[in-house]
Amino acid sequence: MVQVMESWFLADEAALRAFYGKRFQEGAVGWNPKVEEIPKDDAFGRLRRVGGEYHKTKHASKLLATIDPAVVRQAAPNFDRMFRALLDELSKD
Repeated sequence: MVQVMESWFLADEAALRAFYGKRFQEGAVGWNPKVEEIPKDDAFGRLRRVGGEYHKTKHASKLLATIDPAVVRQAAPNFDRMFRALLDELSKD
């Protein structure tokens, strides 16, 4: 089970690099192919290390808008399941 949605951000290195720009710290995340297993505090800590800061209410919605769903779906089974459920619901209209 996914601990926090922020773990999904950790699946998309390119999105983090684009979001944080010059503040992006190469190698600070310690990429984990099983992002949904990263504990909550560790996910937040990794985001702070990679970009110098992370605040859920200030950054989460902006980061969520930048991630590539195809990349995250490959690394996060729960994200993939949610994504497919949303597509199914949208196709019913």
